[in-house]
Amino acid sequence: MDPKNALFAIVATCAALLAFGAVLWPLRRHARKPMLVAVAVMTLCAVALYAVLGTPAALQVETNHTAQMPASLDEAIARLQEELQRDPNQPEGWRLLARSQSSQGRHAEALQAYERVLALLPDDPEALTETAQARSMADPQKRFDATAVELLQRALKIDPMHQRATWFLGVWQRQDGRPADAAATWEPLLAQVDPQAAAALRQQIDEARTEAGLPPLTPAEAPAPAADTAGPHAIAVRVSLDPELAAREAHGGASVFVIARIPGGPPMPVAVQRHPLTDLPLSLTLGDGDSPMPTQKLSMLDEVEVFARLSASGSAMRQEGDVESTPVRVKLPSSEPVELIIGAPSP
Repeated sequence: MDPKNALFAIVATCAALLAFGAVLWPLRRHARKPMLVAVAVMTLCAVALYAVLGTPAALQVETNHTAQMPASLDEAIARLQEELQRDPNQPEGWRLLARSQSSQGRHAEALQAYERVLALLPDDPEALTETAQARSMADPQKRFDATAVELLQRALKIDPMHQRATWFLGVWQRQDGRPADAAATWEPLLAQVDPQAAAALRQQIDEARTEAGLPPLTPAEAPAPAADTAGPHAIAVRVSLDPELAAREAHGGASVFVIARIPGGPPMPVAVQRHPLTDLPLSLTLGDGDSPMPTQKLSMLDEVEVFARLSASGSAMRQEGDVESTPVRVKLPSSEPVELIIGAPSP
């Protein structure tokens, strides 16, 4: 890669990796279409590709910068900020900065950067949607304020089929105590997304309808993963709770994450699914279609570590009080189901 693009590649890659752990895990089963992305992580991979393959000429790194690669994400962000000070008329540069800051939890700064994007692209539905989302992330209660709602409505006026803007508008309606309106806003998305995403969205719609005192939508058979998305190294997994844990565990909004990752490697999974705790005991198949990274799939590996995590908060990030199963190493391909018992004593 040409040195002048190295800074962009580093920032984009680091931001994607950091943001992945915080956001992408709980959304993986919904992420094949953008409408269920609760934060703007889905586009990070596209930005990384842009950084590596594109030529953002106005944000070239000076020779004294390219002599040594940034040692950290903070340093890379600082360099990017210097380049943007020299030439601020670069919406993709501000967008990349915003996503990098957001990946670090610096949501107020990220909002400022998104506002610079919007100033340069005032009629871009994606910029409008990202700025609205950034306002919610910067809010202590993670709520969409009146300005954010106005931005979403503008995005939908420009592009009535914008899935993420539609999704966020429904999120705001549900936050605003209008679950019936949220369900009605989301229902048209069912015809726009693939079967797996539709199944996840249907669950959200039914929850909103239940809150509103309405019956759920007519049940639909959950789509089975297509053979070509499972891949040759698909893993059958059975997940259950230890009886002692099941006896005291409140079902509430808890979620279970079933994760495959490289043993001894980075914490990012190569395959992940999220399910409500009430689905347990559960049988599922982890396959290539569950990979958050197209360049790292189960079919490319000889061995993985599989485990399940119970998150009482529903968050993918490991938090105090979360309970995990004992990890199981699996040689691929594997014909035997992997048994995971969350809360069982380690052998």
